[in-house]
Amino acid sequence: MQPDLLDFHVLHHFRTHSPLTHCMTNDVVQAFTANVLLALGASPAMVIEPEEAEQFAGLADALLINVGTLTSARAQSMRRAVESAAAAGKPWTLDPVAVGALAFRTRFCQQILSLKPAAIRGNASEIMALAGMSGGGRGVDTTNTATDALPAAQALARQINTIVAVTGEVDYITDGHRTRSVTGGDSLMTRVVGTGCALSAVVAASCSLPGDRLDNVAAACGFMKRAGAMAAEQSQGPGSFVPHFLDALWNLEGRA
Repeated sequence: MQPDLLDFHVLHHFRTHSPLTHCMTNDVVQAFTANVLLALGASPAMVIEPEEAEQFAGLADALLINVGTLTSARAQSMRRAVESAAAAGKPWTLDPVAVGALAFRTRFCQQILSLKPAAIRGNASEIMALAGMSGGGRGVDTTNTATDALPAAQALARQINTIVAVTGEVDYITDGHRTRSVTGGDSLMTRVVGTGCALSAVVAASCSLPGDRLDNVAAACGFMKRAGAMAAEQSQGPGSFVPHFLDALWNLEGRA
């Protein structure tokens, strides 16, 4: 199947299934993440209280764990939600924000890897640190390229039998044996808060769809890069980029 046709196929599934996506994400990006999911046709929910998070994770189609604003209480909620999702057979996705650079979140992410995420989405330094191949980046910013991190992504994917998406100027998506690359996007995507975190939510939603999970995650990366390039053509800077980006996601081909 050609990549454009594959993306059309996955986008059609995305919009017809409208996956209920439980986003335990960082405080900075919640509204933007929800708007990105809505623009693509998914149904977002942000439930964080431990008892409710545990219950809701078993009901949702997919779960995102983003450790951007991790606290001890939130880590407890997240672990309970992951255990509930795993028990219910629901896929969960890890976004290891600033792992390697900060000790508490690094320990937490390494611990929950044993609960087998369906996918991991991070920048190069985060993926390399999670795989034990570097000390991490500069906070949330990577100090490596996605190409640098590809061997680490492949090793991590094989180690825990998951899909790893290492994103940057080129995104690489791998199950440890097969690898897809996705190009495109625009530098303006790095000048607004939340595009990477929102991508992780889209990846999480895509993991609940029928078909090859590797192809679904690669298509999710493609949606975001294609919308980013479309938005940049019409934008004058970061302020006008965000509404154009949401419109571009809404207007991607394949609307059901």
